[in-house]
Amino acid sequence: MHLKSVFAKSFLISFVCAIGFAIIAILIGESNISSFDNKWTTLIQGMENATLTTIMKFLTFIGQGLSITVISIMIMIVLYAVLRYRWELFFFIGVVVGSSLLNVVLKTVFHRSRPTLHRIVDANGYSFPSGHSMAAFTLYGVLCFLLWKHARTSLARTLLIVSGSIMIAAIGVSRIYLGVHYPSDVIGGYLASGTWLAVSIGIYQRMLEKRSATSSD
Repeated sequence: MHLKSVFAKSFLISFVCAIGFAIIAILIGESNISSFDNKWTTLIQGMENATLTTIMKFLTFIGQGLSITVISIMIMIVLYAVLRYRWELFFFIGVVVGSSLLNVVLKTVFHRSRPTLHRIVDANGYSFPSGHSMAAFTLYGVLCFLLWKHARTSLARTLLIVSGSIMIAAIGVSRIYLGVHYPSDVIGGYLASGTWLAVSIGIYQRMLEKRSATSSD
């Protein structure tokens, strides 16, 4: 019953995230989100100082492709060689690789140009949805999910969710602060990744349910 409940909730969350992403995509297509982007960009970039810039550059560094790849490989080694979690390893690889491919497809579809004013770092490619935001949400989201399944106390689970959420949010904000993404790019990245992650968790839980039913027969 527990697995079925998680399965149903996962697809409900994915549906809500997909609707949210679609709304943002429509607003961007109709140029009705500029005031929102300008307001939050001005607010975040208005906090600029040398120390914060260094922090934001570090956050964006650990959210980029090479860093995500290195962190992912380390997690895969632990899952396979240390914990012997074979199914968790396959699930992790599928989620991370799938999210990366989804980002490439979505950027190609929407063709949104990046912000051009007040850039602190350089960035290439299209802007929507934010690849850093999607990668961070996927990586730390799936990591929290896998660790949460094995956490034994409510405090441990709460700390996982809080720390993962802070890391995801910080990386997204760093992209706005550094002038390479609009706030709507970041939110869109979260929603796209949330959709993918929730669907993946739902399918994974369904597979576990079937395996459990088969083994009990």
